[in-house]
Amino acid sequence: MLITHDEKRPSKGPTGSTLTSPDLRSGAVLLSCASAAAQAEFLDSLGEGELLALPFLFEFWAHPHQLPPGGDWRSWVVMGGRGAGKTRAGAEWVRAMVEGARPRDPGRARRVALVGETYDQVRDVMVFGDSGILRSSPPDRVPRWEASKRKLVWPNGAEARAFSANDPEALRGPQFDAAWADELAKWPNGENTWDMLQFALRLGEDPRACVTTTPRNAEALKRLLEVSSTVVTRAPTEANRAHLAESFLREVRARYEGSRLGRQELDGELLLDIEGALWTHGLLDGCRVDRVPDLDRIVVAVDPPVTGHAGSDACGIVVAGVRMKGPVQDWEVFVLEDASIGAASPQAWAERAVEAYRTHGADRIVAEVNQGGAMVEAVIRQIEGGVSYKAVNASRGKVARAEPVAALYEQGRVHHVGGLGALEDQMCLMALQGFQGKGSPDRVDALVWAVTELVLEARTGAPKVRTL
Repeated sequence: MLITHDEKRPSKGPTGSTLTSPDLRSGAVLLSCASAAAQAEFLDSLGEGELLALPFLFEFWAHPHQLPPGGDWRSWVVMGGRGAGKTRAGAEWVRAMVEGARPRDPGRARRVALVGETYDQVRDVMVFGDSGILRSSPPDRVPRWEASKRKLVWPNGAEARAFSANDPEALRGPQFDAAWADELAKWPNGENTWDMLQFALRLGEDPRACVTTTPRNAEALKRLLEVSSTVVTRAPTEANRAHLAESFLREVRARYEGSRLGRQELDGELLLDIEGALWTHGLLDGCRVDRVPDLDRIVVAVDPPVTGHAGSDACGIVVAGVRMKGPVQDWEVFVLEDASIGAASPQAWAERAVEAYRTHGADRIVAEVNQGGAMVEAVIRQIEGGVSYKAVNASRGKVARAEPVAALYEQGRVHHVGGLGALEDQMCLMALQGFQGKGSPDRVDALVWAVTELVLEARTGAPKVRTL
């Protein structure tokens, strides 16, 4: 029967053996897709020892991101969302390093450093946790925890010592041939602790480290990822959904989808701020709202591309509204939708803009006409002849136009609804020295035109209340 791509199953060996061949990878996935008869045939073909060993053959059960890449590397970073299986990957990697073919046979490593944010974190998560080393080990290979010495001792004599990132100096003196570092991005004294660990990681022919972490904008993690000897595997929370409550996934996605926190903690993205950025991820996190009040005006701003073929820039289309309460300096803007469309013909982006205009009951479409001139209005009116339309011309550079809008954000006067991740990413690439991303900042340009129309060039007049 077909168990893996090479039509092989785990080779016979002693109970609890962790020595596996690459053909075991994704074995459980393939087996789960087989018929009940094929599954029964596979299980019936295993001897007693193989059946006892099967639950502990991690390569058979692991997700791809939980298995170390091949090649010559020194640090393997497992970067993923909450619950993505990072801790289990680290625990199983330690097992693979210290265990031999039989319980008392030596493995590749004999001295391991276990480094976490605190000693308690190492003990409660990395050692005793549900996905920690003790619970991941087969009965004949379970190491002994010596609390007074803060170390694990395996039946084959291998040892793993616990260290806290709060005490980097404790890594002076000891030496190791393997290390598991958990939640590096959370470590206090992160850079100093990681440096001390590198000096201690000097035993054997090929000392290596496994780093399991949820990504954060931390210098220690950024430095590590820039090193050529570092390899990375990534996964969102949903990669491990078989072991997570569906109610948990629904709740966190509903609450945090599209937010910086959600992209970091669920999607496992490392979100960085560039030097001189007009907007930062932290600033945008603070401007997010769950509900939108009644708005007095709503506009759809359009930044058309120069061309309309597959390689063209996107057409920036952003919908925003304003609450005109009090003097102009107190007005608040709410960014409602990023309806931008990529590599579209004039007909396609005009239809998208008019659709947003109708959906949100907007007062006006504002479009930049530096590139398209009268064509921009003509193509929009082909879709909706009675649309309220305003053409705007860019007489200043993109950064100069964007800076007053960024100032409104800093004043807390612009708010975002959810689902604006692509727009926010582009905003955080707009810096004083210009746009630092690829192509054109089309979404940002549309945003700037929308906010400019609603506040910076606002005209006085009796407001008209609109309800979303």
